[in-house]
Amino acid sequence: MAYGMGQGNQPIIVLREGTERSRDKEAQANNIAAARAVADSVKSTLGPKGMDKMLVDSMGDVVITNDGVTILKEIDVQHPAAKMVVEIAKTQDTECGDGTTSSVIIAGELLKKAEALTEQNIHPTIIANGYKMAASEAIKILDAIAVDVTSDDTEMLKRVAMTAMTGKSVGGQSEFLADIAVKAVKAVAEKSGKGYKVDVDNIKIEKRTGGSISETEIIQGIVIDKERVHPRMALEVKKAKIALLTVPMEVKKTEVDAKIQIRDPTQMQRFLEEEELTLKKMVDQVAAAGANVVFCQKGVDDLVQHYLAKANIFAARRLKESDMEKLSKATGGRLVGKIDNLSKEDLGSADVVEQKKVGENDMIFITGCKNPKAISIIVRGGTEHVVDEVERSLHDALRVVGVALEDGKIVPGAGAPEIELSLRLANFASTVGGREQLAIEAFAAAMEIIPWALAENAGLDAIDMVIQLKSAHEKKGAAAKNMGLDLNTGKASDMLKANVIEPLRVKTQAVKSAAEVANMILRIDDVIASKKAPPMPPGAGGPDMGGMSGMGGMPPGMMM
Repeated sequence: MAYGMGQGNQPIIVLREGTERSRDKEAQANNIAAARAVADSVKSTLGPKGMDKMLVDSMGDVVITNDGVTILKEIDVQHPAAKMVVEIAKTQDTECGDGTTSSVIIAGELLKKAEALTEQNIHPTIIANGYKMAASEAIKILDAIAVDVTSDDTEMLKRVAMTAMTGKSVGGQSEFLADIAVKAVKAVAEKSGKGYKVDVDNIKIEKRTGGSISETEIIQGIVIDKERVHPRMALEVKKAKIALLTVPMEVKKTEVDAKIQIRDPTQMQRFLEEEELTLKKMVDQVAAAGANVVFCQKGVDDLVQHYLAKANIFAARRLKESDMEKLSKATGGRLVGKIDNLSKEDLGSADVVEQKKVGENDMIFITGCKNPKAISIIVRGGTEHVVDEVERSLHDALRVVGVALEDGKIVPGAGAPEIELSLRLANFASTVGGREQLAIEAFAAAMEIIPWALAENAGLDAIDMVIQLKSAHEKKGAAAKNMGLDLNTGKASDMLKANVIEPLRVKTQAVKSAAEVANMILRIDDVIASKKAPPMPPGAGGPDMGGMSGMGGMPPGMMM
């Protein structure tokens, strides 16, 4: 690509041939268009009346959801600016568990407003500064309109969970599931200082197709999707002493390639007997430590299974590493990597370890654990897709209840905080002055996109709804700031009374990350994309061709 002129008007080649470059307005327009395309793809899923998306991957697997982050993760996004917007959704999901669609839509709208300002020749840096000021002011405003909530206020926490699940395909079961979510979060919440710390990873969710959503249940303990290894083992072990092994209960293969030559049949017999003794010794060591239940992360030899059953030891094999860690946390047992070192101190304890049938398959339940913070939820549903969507809804519900407990603050939902932000930021803009004022006004206007999208998805007149909400917020009275959009009646009403409630962090995080990404995309004025190397023909990637892939797909005759 030519860039600059040399002597005698000869173009100087700076970039490799085939590199694509777009600059200034063109680069900005492309990036903004890509980011807005992502935002538009999830816009129709927002709110209780939002639609679902069916995503089919290259293997033909189907996902049906209206969870913003799931949709964006499943779509294979190519454009670099669009990838940045997908990152917002992922961050929002990690931080709060909910509000992923909102954060992406706000980012798209901020960019749309910024594009209009750049067309009026306002420099992107000024817009970015204005957006930064508006975002920090917005967080102060949100904090001011938030309401306190405590761990005793179960009803309020339940409403928070139900709000996170509205619009998800959980039918009329949202209250039932919200109840489960609140119970589970309260069980795993740990006091830290004045507040709480909630690690949702302590709640294990197991999915089982069959039955209906209402058969979803919470288990005070750990549930593992495995069966005992031998039919002669007891189905139930009371006062369990649990050994957690991360090594296989099998005869180890030699590290080096060894060859054993046996010339005599008696030697063969001795070889087999020795192997049998080694395996029996493993079981004896487990029994000597006082264990009556063994959970093994790796394989268990058939002969070991026989000896374990004989010794009345219940065993399960090939557990996931994450399950082993949860078991260790729950039972107080230590993960042991060498059977010789197993001692009484390493064993965990539980009141009952039993195998029960759930749906068509068996599962192992470990209840009455040492650490009561071990909680499992078995999710049921008519089809695989329903179970998956219920799990996603539950995940959102668990996260928002956890966040609400940790921060102790909530805000009304249904577009109420966004309209309040829009009005207060517009007032704030006039106190700032300068060109940044225009950017802050644009930020204020962009906030209206949330109630606008909610109304649009419910088939209401979006302009009418936004005007109605604004006039409701401008009235005097304490409830004015809580006025949100009731999508059933199409009127503005107090959302705290209507029980549409969200954790404060969901809103602040959405505004923060949307503003940061919008600023990052705005400040890009040059996109230089290298030419992709063509895929190698089959069989061309031999050992001698190692350095070829970096040649950028040069035509024949261009070799150095």
